Amino acid sequence: MMNRNFRKLIVAGAFLVFTTTGAFAQRDWDHYHQDRDDRWRGDAWRMRLFTQVREDLDHVQFATWGPRDRYRIGRTKEELNEMQDKLSRGVYDERELDDVIGALRRVVADNHMAPRDRDMLNEDLRRLAEYREHHEQWRRDYDRH
Repeated sequence: MMNRNFRKLIVAGAFLVFTTTGAFAQRDWDHYHQDRDDRWRGDAWRMRLFTQVREDLDHVQFATWGPRDRYRIGRTKEELNEMQDKLSRGVYDERELDDVIGALRRVVADNHMAPRDRDMLNEDLRRLAEYREHHEQWRRDYDRH
């Protein structure tokens, strides 16, 4: 009798811990998405585009558990680092940007994630494509500031 009551107590405690933790995690994720939406307002995001994409990848990676999913995210970050390294030296390499876009597309298409996170990364893809089309103008605008 005592063992059965003890087991019920353990199960109830575990349930409480997991449901409470889930609620807090959901609230944290809501804050991340709200803060992210605020960061994309106006045109200032253009100067931080690649940092924002990396932060979104970090956010998705935090909730990723599968080794293939983690690999795809890691590979995308490596591509992003290589492209940013070239850009920091004043070299725009469209093929490098295409590699980043392709790697991010694979993450969006193949990784397991919440629909909200998939939408977020799709928006990042759209902004990267926009950068690809307007990088010269954005660079001139950046140099003026």
